[in-house]
Amino acid sequence: MDDFEQTQTIGEKTGVVAIVGRPSAGKSTFLNTASGEKVSIVSSYPQTTRNAIKGIVNDSRGQLVFVDTPGLHISEKKLNVKLKGVTVEQLEGADAVLYIVDSSREEGEEEALVASLVSAYQNKMVIGINKTDSATSKADKSRAFIKALLPSIPDERIINLSAKSGDGVEGVLSALFELSPVAPHLYPEEYYTDQDVDFRIAEVIREQAMNRLSQEIPHSIFVEIADMEMKKANEMWVRAFLCVERESQKGIVIGKGANMIKTIRVESIKELRKIFTYRIDLDLQVKVVKNWRQKDVLLTKLIK
Repeated sequence: MDDFEQTQTIGEKTGVVAIVGRPSAGKSTFLNTASGEKVSIVSSYPQTTRNAIKGIVNDSRGQLVFVDTPGLHISEKKLNVKLKGVTVEQLEGADAVLYIVDSSREEGEEEALVASLVSAYQNKMVIGINKTDSATSKADKSRAFIKALLPSIPDERIINLSAKSGDGVEGVLSALFELSPVAPHLYPEEYYTDQDVDFRIAEVIREQAMNRLSQEIPHSIFVEIADMEMKKANEMWVRAFLCVERESQKGIVIGKGANMIKTIRVESIKELRKIFTYRIDLDLQVKVVKNWRQKDVLLTKLIK
């Protein structure tokens, strides 16, 4: 990114914050709520997030650069091992860690795994006990579970939260600013993410596909941006491919009479209009990349 003129007030803080937690704990929802913009895609499927997604919060206290990481769960599959590596890398380089706990689900072995992974970072950790607005929330039980596994974290850094409604978000931000150092800002104040245009377009398409497909297919999809060209001052043409693992999945994604792929295309364009100031003209097709989740070279390219 180009250098920018520093206009911040002396004493303002800047912190890089890694957001961690189990799949579907609400990490991406928190990021979008805190930054006030659509930064990270959201679906009901675990491990929707595959990359370290940055969202930036600026206020009078300074700048927090959040890094949304893939959900952590127990699996030795190549894709999941790669995703875990992304999370561990972000933990090591962060000024603070936000650990999101889903209070509407039983903790069990998976939550214990996450707590064990982040236990070395208790001195710079804030915990958000999320989904406290859910009818199935057991916030007190989640708090007791976390206190037993991460005893060094003070009570004031364990905060009840509803990332969806925004309740508790300010308390989390205040605790993170307390942990952040006084330092120059990393981004201009008008930034809320540093994602490249092609990445944002691909993520929106993937989100719209995941939210309309079922069973194994959402996890078998990635999006390839083949071409992008500004046709006019206010219009970009994009050719993209929804890539699946097997021929049998291709027909499902296309749908009867091509209805499914048409719907994904139209809904993607609607979402992209909310993000970009110019129109996106999207040519969306489907192709098979056989067993892509087992290919190290492709996984390295897709997951960063």
